[in-house]
Amino acid sequence: MTRDVRRAVGFLAVGAIGLVAPLLEAYADGTLAAVGTVAPFLLVAAVALGSTEGRLFELFAYEGDRQEGRLYGLASFALAVAGLAILLVGFGLPTTAFVAAVFVLTTGNLAQDLLGRRRPSPVAGTAAFAVVGTLGGAASTAVAGVLGASPPAPGLAVFVAASGALLGALIRSALYVRDDPLVLLSSGLLIWLLVELEAGTPGPSTRRVAAGLALTVALGYVAYALETASITGMLTGVLLAFFAVVLGGYGWFVLLVTFFGLGGLASKYRYEEKLDRGIAQENDGARGGGNVLANSAVALVAVVGYAASGLAGIDASPFRFAFAGAVAAALADTFSSEFGGLFDAPRLVTTLEQVDPGTDGAVTWQGAIAGLVGAAIIGGLGGVFFGFTSAAVALVAVTGFAGMMIDSVLGATLEGSRLDNQSVNLLATLSAGLLTAAAVVL
Repeated sequence: MTRDVRRAVGFLAVGAIGLVAPLLEAYADGTLAAVGTVAPFLLVAAVALGSTEGRLFELFAYEGDRQEGRLYGLASFALAVAGLAILLVGFGLPTTAFVAAVFVLTTGNLAQDLLGRRRPSPVAGTAAFAVVGTLGGAASTAVAGVLGASPPAPGLAVFVAASGALLGALIRSALYVRDDPLVLLSSGLLIWLLVELEAGTPGPSTRRVAAGLALTVALGYVAYALETASITGMLTGVLLAFFAVVLGGYGWFVLLVTFFGLGGLASKYRYEEKLDRGIAQENDGARGGGNVLANSAVALVAVVGYAASGLAGIDASPFRFAFAGAVAAALADTFSSEFGGLFDAPRLVTTLEQVDPGTDGAVTWQGAIAGLVGAAIIGGLGGVFFGFTSAAVALVAVTGFAGMMIDSVLGATLEGSRLDNQSVNLLATLSAGLLTAAAVVL
C-alpha cells in the first residue's frame, strides 16, 4: 500500500467519525448531540496541529505538510467537517446530507489515489473520484438511516451523491490537487440545496436518475474524446445536463445538449482556417468550464427555479421559457461567431464601421443569419418538447436573436475594458432569458 493510499484510508477513518451524528440524532438530546457531533473533529484538528513527527504524522502528512512540519491538511479537513457539523446542529443541515458530503469526499479520494498507482491519468483519476464518490455518498445515507437518521428515497440519495461528487471532481480539476475543505463544503451545501428542493415530494425516480447519469456521462465522454470540451468543460456540462434531466425532464436535457453538441461542433468547424484568421476558440476549440458555465448558468438557475416552483407555490411556466430563451441566445451567439467569423468585411455592431475579423462586437450578415438559425433550432425544440405554440416558438427565436445582438453590443462597448468574454456571455443569456419570461408573464 502506497503512502497516498494509506493517507486516504486514514482520512476515510476520520470521516467515519461523522457516523456518530445519526446515532446522536436518534438517541441523545440536543445539547449532547451538538457537542458529540462537532467536538470530535475539533479535537482531531487540535491533534493534527500539534503533531510534528511520529507515526500519526507519517500517516497523514502531505508533501506540503512535511515542508511545514504540521498536519495542516488533516487539520483543515477536520475543521471543514466541523463547520458542516455546526450547520447540522444549528442551522438545519440534514444529517444524511452531512454524512453524504463527508463520504463523497473521502471515498472519492481513496479511489483516486488507488487508481493513481496503476493509471496516472487526470481523466481516470477524475472519473474514479466521481464514480466511487457517488457510490460512497449514496451508501453512507443508507448507513445513516440504519443508525437512526431519516434516509432519503433511493433515487434522491443517488442524485444528491452524484451531484456532490461531480461538483467535487469539477472543483478539484479546476483548482488544486488537494482542496478537501472547499470540495467538502461546496458538495455539502449543494447536497443540502437539492434535498430541500425535493422536500415533501417522492423525489426523483431511481430510473430517471440512472438514465440521467448514463446519458450525461456518455455525452460528456464523447465531448471530451472529440476534444470539444476540456476536462473542466466536460464536467461542467455533465453536471448541468444531469440537473436538467432530473430537476426538469428529458426535454430540458435535449435543449441543453443541443447547445453543447452543436456549439462544440461549430467551434471545430474549419478550425485551422479560424486559427489563421485569429478567431479560433482557444485550447484547440475545446471549451473550458468557465465558458460552459457562462453560457449555461442562466439555464441552470431556470431549472432550479422550475424545480422549486412547487415548493414556493408559484407558476413554473416562466422558468421553462427563460430556460429556452437563454439556451437560444447561447446557441445563436455561438453560431454567429463561429460561422460568421469565417466571412470577410465584419462590421462593428454599434457604428457599422468595417473592422478586422475577431474584433469584439463585430458581426457579419452571414453570422447574423446563422445566429437566427441557432435560436430557431432551440425554439423549434421547445415546440416539440415543451409544447410551445407557434407564437411561443417564434418568441424564443426572436429573444434568442436579441440576446445574440446584446452580446455583440456589450462586446463592442464594454468587453475588454470592464467585462471579459464570459461576463458578456452571461449577461447576454440572462437578457434573453428575462425577455422571454417577461413576454410570457406580461
